[in-house]
Amino acid sequence: MADPTVVELANQMAEECLAVQRETGQERLFMEVAAVLGASSQTMEEAFVTAIRTRLAAAQGRDFMAKALAAHRAKES
Repeated sequence: MADPTVVELANQMAEECLAVQRETGQERLFMEVAAVLGASSQTMEEAFVTAIRTRLAAAQGRDFMAKALAAHRAKES
């Protein structure tokens, strides 16, 4: 398991990176950031990519549930 400081930094960077991606429309910016991090620290790169992927997966899961609920409610109407 990674050092808690590494995980905390990776989580902060993931939040910042996703905010920049939303504002700029650069959907794969996180891959570029990961490459920069990996040049200095493979541990940081892995923690960052994990943080990004879990956030993207959670967003997809929330979107799926929202669509399923909307479809269910539409059938009830």
